Amino acid sequence: MHETALVNLSQLVKAKAKELGFDLCGIARARKLQSAEAALTEWCGEGMHDKMNYLAHDTAKRADPSILFPGAKTVIVTGLNYFTRNRQKHASVPIISIYALGKNYHDVIIPKLNRLLACIQSAVPGTNGRAYCDTAPVMEKSWAVEAGLGWRGKHSVIINESIGSFFFIGILLLDIEMDYDAPCPDEKCGSCRACIDSCPVGAINDNRTIDTRKCIASLTIESKEALPEHMVPLMGRLVYGCDICQETCPWNRNTKEHNIHELIISSELAGMDINDWLDIDEIQFRKILSGTPAGRVRYERFKRNIETVSRNF
Repeated sequence: MHETALVNLSQLVKAKAKELGFDLCGIARARKLQSAEAALTEWCGEGMHDKMNYLAHDTAKRADPSILFPGAKTVIVTGLNYFTRNRQKHASVPIISIYALGKNYHDVIIPKLNRLLACIQSAVPGTNGRAYCDTAPVMEKSWAVEAGLGWRGKHSVIINESIGSFFFIGILLLDIEMDYDAPCPDEKCGSCRACIDSCPVGAINDNRTIDTRKCIASLTIESKEALPEHMVPLMGRLVYGCDICQETCPWNRNTKEHNIHELIISSELAGMDINDWLDIDEIQFRKILSGTPAGRVRYERFKRNIETVSRNF
């Protein structure tokens, strides 16, 4: 394809991504991310992944999109803002992370990516592609940097200079060439340590990684074991995920609210008071949280979290 045609195609893709509601869209050349693979191997070797053993498997596949999707030449990376101030209405109730208040983000982003793929296939017949959103061994953060969406903050989350860090990353692999964006330049966190210093459990390392053995988000979502007793007093009212490091980041001071209706919290979830939470049974759990990210955990684990952190109320 001629260079002008590549540029035009990339512009078409970005325009379509915006039309679909994505706040960010960047395009990178598919290649093996050797430095990212080495960093992941080292991180897992130090036990930072805790019991999430799947992260230590297939590191080569994670680093090389052509293994996951043979023939991959292009990685399209999208960002969808999910920040909102429309959250749980009552004070002194168990807290669910912002990203998990609305519909499961996989079910929102994958269809949008598939519509973007259909647009590309109309423009370039015969194109093959595959969409991912936290649904396969893809190094989404690394590709976000490669595609120019932002830099990896000290809390390990990608920060975009315009919209901050509260956004979901979507990936679309293609078997055609496109016009590529430059990787994000040097990070802009400088000497700021707001995220590191604000983490109540000291889970943020000094190398832009997280020790998931301490991380509240990991413990409340991934851990099948009882929450560590010595950490319970530090967890506040958090029962599913944690936003502290992002909420204290200066780059999120002027973050705008999303306008994706699927991500809006339901009136039932927003209106739950402390008694509703403490008395929630499995039927109510499924009724209120089914279809949200929080509904993906087992009821027993979610109830465990509520009962444990209720000591802090």
